[in-house]
Amino acid sequence: MAQKKYGMVIDLKRCVGCHTCAVACKLENNVPLGMFWNRIETMGGPHMDTPKGEYPYVEMTYLPLACQHCENAPCVKVCPVGATYKAKDGRTLIDYDLCIGCRYCMSACPYNVRVFNWQDPKRIPSFDVGSADTPKRKRGIVEKCSMCEQRTNKGDLPFCVEACPQRARHFGDLNDPTSEVSRLIRERKAERLLEEKGTKPQVYYIR
Repeated sequence: MAQKKYGMVIDLKRCVGCHTCAVACKLENNVPLGMFWNRIETMGGPHMDTPKGEYPYVEMTYLPLACQHCENAPCVKVCPVGATYKAKDGRTLIDYDLCIGCRYCMSACPYNVRVFNWQDPKRIPSFDVGSADTPKRKRGIVEKCSMCEQRTNKGDLPFCVEACPQRARHFGDLNDPTSEVSRLIRERKAERLLEEKGTKPQVYYIR
């Protein structure tokens, strides 16, 4: 059997921009105030809930955006200490104990999906709220989506997938032709962001 390569498929037709996935991600992964690992962009402009087009011919389209877990990840290539790496299951992960906060990975990433702890993490309430298995992060390091490694290693779905009320998000093994993500990529017009960059994202979008 081929080695696993975890990925995600996001159905843009079903996404309603409710931000449940973004909030679920913050909760599960104990993401500090002012930071998001997973965010929802509006296709019509840089501000939240900006429609595309001009009245009366307008439409609202949302783009959930997080780490694309690229197969050919530029962030991995530039990390001087090996803190950003490709896991055996295909995910792009960060060893937070190794990260020195140089932010080369942030510069190399064409998707702008990493965040940096400029100060000691602040939360309301003032205590940790994430999963007990969520890695701790300190000030001065880069962090990002891990597709909820702490959950999926136990057989659970990423929390954003489980929490999505529209069932717009799907997670699975891209190397398994029988998986739901593989089927959706085959049967629907699946696209990847910035394919011209050659990064080979493992997050696909369907319409």
